[in-house]
Amino acid sequence: MSSSEHMRMTIGHNPVIHSDFPDPDIIRVGETYYMASTTMFLMPGCDVLKSYDLVHWELLAHAYDELDDTPAQRLEEEGRNAYGCGMWAPSLRYHDGIFSIVFTANDTKKTYVLEARDPAGPWKKRTIEGFYHDNSVLYDDDGRVYMVYGNMQLHLTELEPDLSRPKSGGLNRIIAEDDPEADLGFEGSHIYRHEGRYYVWTCHYRKGHRKTEVCLMAEALDASFEAREILDDDLGYHDLGDAQGGMVDTPDGRWYAFMMHDRGALGRVPTIMPMRFGEDGFPVLGDDGVVSIDISVPTKHADYHYEQLNGSDDFRCRPGSDGEVSLRMIKPFWQFNHQPHHEAWSLAERPGSLVLHGHRVVPNLNYAWNTLTQRTVGPRCMAEVTVDASALQPGDFAGLAAIQGYYRFIAISNNGNGCTVSVQGKPRISDSIWGDGDYDSPAVEYASTQLSGSRVRLRAIYDFTDKKDLVAFAYLDPDAQQPCWSRLGDAHELHYTLDYFIGCRIGLFLLPTMKCGGAAAFHDFRFFDAEETPELEQA
Repeated sequence: MSSSEHMRMTIGHNPVIHSDFPDPDIIRVGETYYMASTTMFLMPGCDVLKSYDLVHWELLAHAYDELDDTPAQRLEEEGRNAYGCGMWAPSLRYHDGIFSIVFTANDTKKTYVLEARDPAGPWKKRTIEGFYHDNSVLYDDDGRVYMVYGNMQLHLTELEPDLSRPKSGGLNRIIAEDDPEADLGFEGSHIYRHEGRYYVWTCHYRKGHRKTEVCLMAEALDASFEAREILDDDLGYHDLGDAQGGMVDTPDGRWYAFMMHDRGALGRVPTIMPMRFGEDGFPVLGDDGVVSIDISVPTKHADYHYEQLNGSDDFRCRPGSDGEVSLRMIKPFWQFNHQPHHEAWSLAERPGSLVLHGHRVVPNLNYAWNTLTQRTVGPRCMAEVTVDASALQPGDFAGLAAIQGYYRFIAISNNGNGCTVSVQGKPRISDSIWGDGDYDSPAVEYASTQLSGSRVRLRAIYDFTDKKDLVAFAYLDPDAQQPCWSRLGDAHELHYTLDYFIGCRIGLFLLPTMKCGGAAAFHDFRFFDAEETPELEQA
């Protein structure tokens, strides 16, 4: 029986992951697809995902626990942070039995290489001499290694075979330069060789237009590259472009393109579409350049069970963790906002609870240590958690957040005369996509109410339906005479801004604003998908 007779078609819908996995790079090794995605300032970082059909994905590993252990990445000094920086735009490759991920960090201005024989890890980290924005690596058929990188100008540089530095006397040239009037010049490149031709996929914003995908093609790396726009589509979604991707083949020889689609406050989501090579060699994507919502991909593993990319948590240590406070204790869908301080969080202190300690007074949520986050999911989702505030200090806030540049949260506080629950956030004072640059001002309180005791169950409803981009909060007072869910305040707008550069995330936090020494215990976290989540209405 031939291998094709074992194939079944998996039917999927775009976006294939309705969540913030930006800058995807996808390769196939045997019958398995692997994806690496940007994680910015989140730790552990550099997500590696696995799939057998390009439609369903599960987290396989975080390729590092910490990036470079700087004061900014640790949120150790007021006014210093790594928002909008950290790990950007990975290039994932497999060569001679080694998986490699190459990326830059805009805060350290370094180019890193992560390497592993098993994509599940462990991964070893080192650096490359030089800084290569949005790079992509090509292992050519003759054993030579190249990298394409840049913004506006695309550079092609030959590297030493071990990726350590540019090769002395090797090829080093500019292969393309975008229109200087473009709103965003060529970037986010992916380089390939196929049937003797070289392809560089790259994205840009023509002036006054949405993001589109361009392909550069040449017969040799020292020859002229011809450019063609191969995708100009928004999937019918608010004129937000689908771009910045590349191509991957299936075991039976079919080709698919992958992209990321801007989805407002939700973030940037991966999309998959069939493709073919035209008679002139250029890729033809989707239905003659239009992305179809429904897709089908052949697989031999149609019955494989994928672990969820989000989830509920009873906050018990993962099997195999040794009791020492480490990132191995948390479930893989969680990541900390910046590098965590292990002395200030625990899963073992109160089994069944995440305990956060307030070791440093900070002005607002931007600088709170050990904020534990996971992605939100479109078109809407919901999170709940119970918080015990009996050990809070005056001025402490512990709660559930929508983490983004303009954050919003619901939190319990204890002033010594009882506990209060409040909704707070950072007001939007600028319409700029770059945010307003104000990280130090305290949050504004929008609503509050008194509680009966020192415990509360909190709820956050995140609604991204048709770019609605709202969050609303509710609470349940378990010590009230008749406990019931109550909405607190209005729905609040969420905004994707480039100061954070991530999609909205669910966050659990302790925010000490007056004194150190307090603690909060979180337990029974529950995540709800779209079918279980009510739609929100703008107030």
